[in-house]
This record gives sequence, structure tokens and C-alpha cells, in this order.
Amino acid sequence: MRIDIVTLFPDVALAPLSDSIIQRARAAGIVEVFGHQLRDWSEDKHRRVDDSPCGGGQGMLLKPEPFFAAVEALRGEGTRVILMTPQGRPFKQVVAQEFAGEGHLLILCGHYEGVDHRVIEALVDDEISIGDYILTNGALAAAVVCDAVIRLLPGALGDERSPVDESFSDPNRLEPPSYTRPIEFRGMVVPEVLVSGHHGKIAEWKAAQALARTQENRPDLLDQRQKGE
Repeated sequence: MRIDIVTLFPDVALAPLSDSIIQRARAAGIVEVFGHQLRDWSEDKHRRVDDSPCGGGQGMLLKPEPFFAAVEALRGEGTRVILMTPQGRPFKQVVAQEFAGEGHLLILCGHYEGVDHRVIEALVDDEISIGDYILTNGALAAAVVCDAVIRLLPGALGDERSPVDESFSDPNRLEPPSYTRPIEFRGMVVPEVLVSGHHGKIAEWKAAQALARTQENRPDLLDQRQKGE
């Protein structure tokens, strides 16, 4: 897979992807990730990429020209163009799985008050939001999407089972609690069933605990299941 990130802050987007599992996946050739400075495609002699919104309003908007030039330079056959924006559809595990099946992701990052809407109309395949809050810029959000997608690529985690048995692999249920050694620590003891060796009872315990944890922390997920969402 290849991922290109177009942003005013390429170092911000790439920094979280330069260590640990993601860096190892890059080093192994599982994924290529490139950060591009949006100003490199500016037609302005001062490399300006923003202007005030037509019709008035607060703040500044990113202009269409540099985005069009960037996409035309970087897009190939089969490229999926993504815009990071708080107005996009929610980024969930199922979306990460969808993106992991692509060969090339081209991620555009907003800033200021967003981008000229002609960018969305003509260039963008997906508008994606990582949550109902506002960040200073979309580079951080792009890094989140990249991390979630890259770890799903074959070989990225080393253990092919790892992406399967974790939270949101079932979109309507969290993982059960997990424990490791020592069996007793400061008076707190690992549940006896987990060291019993009885796989059937362990599976039953995990299912019950997953349900209880979901009810406590994310009851909205259970509501979605009941609604058939």
C-alpha cells in the first residue's frame, strides 16, 4: 500500500508513524507513507494557500488551486482520495478495514475554517472525521487514520490473529478485561477462571465480561445492535 498525505504540516502527520509497529511495517515494505507540503503546489509567489470566504464569515479557507494541483500530481489509477474534516462520516474500525483493502490512499488535510467546497465536489471520494471535536489541523487526524489502517495490513502486526481479537472487531461489543502475571498483585487477583485451563468456561467468562464492559462504557453500541445498525 502507498499513502500520500497532503498537509500544511507534513512533519506533524508523519511523526506518529515513525516509530514502533508502524515504522517496522514501513521498513518491511508493507506500506509506503509520504508527507507533502501543500504550499509546494501554490500558484502564489508567496506560497499562500488560503483566502477569506466568499459571502463573509470568520477565518480563512484553503484555496482550491493547490489541492487540485496536488491531486493531479499524486493520483493514479485506483487512488482513493480522502479529506480529513469534522464534517465527514465517522471513522470506525469497519472504515479502517475498508481502507486497508485499497492500494493507494491520498489523504488531504484541512486547516483554518476548512477547504473550498469545489475540492470536495470534484476531487474527494470520502470525507472522514475521527470525532465530534475540532483539531488545529487535519494532520493529526490523518496520522490516526494511517495508524488504524496500516496495522490491519497483512504482516504489519506480526501475529495475523491480532487485529481479529480486539475492540471493535465486533462493532457492537468491547473486548473483555485482560490480565497477565503476576497472578496476585497488591491484593488484586487474576480471575480464577482464566487460570483454570477450561477453555469453554473461559470463553463464556469473556463473552459475559465483554457484554458487561460494553454496557458500562459504551451502551450506545448495544443500542445500535438492537436497531440493526
